[in-house]
Amino acid sequence: MSSARTLPVLDLSRLDRGADEAAAFRAELREATHEYGFFYLTGHGVPQDLLEGVIKTARDFFNLPEAEKMAIENLKSRHFRGYTRVGGELTLGKVDWREQIDIGPEREAVAKGPDVPGYWTLEGPNLWPEALPELQDVVHAWQDQMNAVSLRLMQAWAESLGAPANVFDEAFAENPSTLIKIVRYPGKSDPTPQQGVGAHKDFGVLTLLYVEEGKGGLQVEKDGEWIDAPPVPGAFVVNIGELLEVATDGYLKATVHRVISPLIGQDRISVPFFYAPALDATIPSIALPPELQEKARGITVDPNNKLYTTYGENSLKSRLRAHPDVAAIHHPEMTG
Repeated sequence: MSSARTLPVLDLSRLDRGADEAAAFRAELREATHEYGFFYLTGHGVPQDLLEGVIKTARDFFNLPEAEKMAIENLKSRHFRGYTRVGGELTLGKVDWREQIDIGPEREAVAKGPDVPGYWTLEGPNLWPEALPELQDVVHAWQDQMNAVSLRLMQAWAESLGAPANVFDEAFAENPSTLIKIVRYPGKSDPTPQQGVGAHKDFGVLTLLYVEEGKGGLQVEKDGEWIDAPPVPGAFVVNIGELLEVATDGYLKATVHRVISPLIGQDRISVPFFYAPALDATIPSIALPPELQEKARGITVDPNNKLYTTYGENSLKSRLRAHPDVAAIHHPEMTG
């Protein structure tokens, strides 16, 4: 059963309206992610034509013939990039009812070796559909905008917690680990809601989610209830991941969330952007002011989901679990 509560709405443009407005925004940011771990973000400055363009291009991709999509199937990429068919990804061992394309930073592949940490296999080229060359242009523009918004939020969080604005910059600014998922949730004829994405926490630092207007399905857990989080026109849904919980000794809390599949005859496009430090980086720990430290709840310990200090270890663990078929083909030495 869902709650009547709604998520907070924050306006990023307040950072540009003078010292008082900026301080008020940072206070709201801190409180929203302490209490909810989620909020809507307006005033972000991402152009409307790009917001519309990413949804249109996503639909163009999913409308391609099956053979065109399967030509870039993720089973062909040791970097976990490319297209995943419906039912091809798992959350906590259960099948997610969605199709998607995974796109990361366009970088050179790192060769495997006995002295090379396994997580470097996540670096590498993307797989792009030949029939839709404009996808690359839209995604590259999206990456630039999302990186800028994300870094600005990280600096605002740092200041809101009593730290220098640039405390996170070294881990993020030069070589962040980003992942764009362009996702389609097809409708299902089941009489009860089905798992689009199972209940989980994000393991990185922050997520910027853009959903086409009018398409609900995202739910956020709060005090044992589910809060519906339908899209707000022009806004992003933002949530923090487990590494920001680690950085603040649990003062900021990663929150469980899920997506319910649409019913038959409907579908839903969403574009989550995951922002995290470089693969070999460690998230800095924030020395909180006493009045915040006394409210820190400690890091959530899950014996079935170990958190590593190096980001790449967490990312690789997640990809191996979510895509065991890719792991079996390309990384048998990492499975078992």
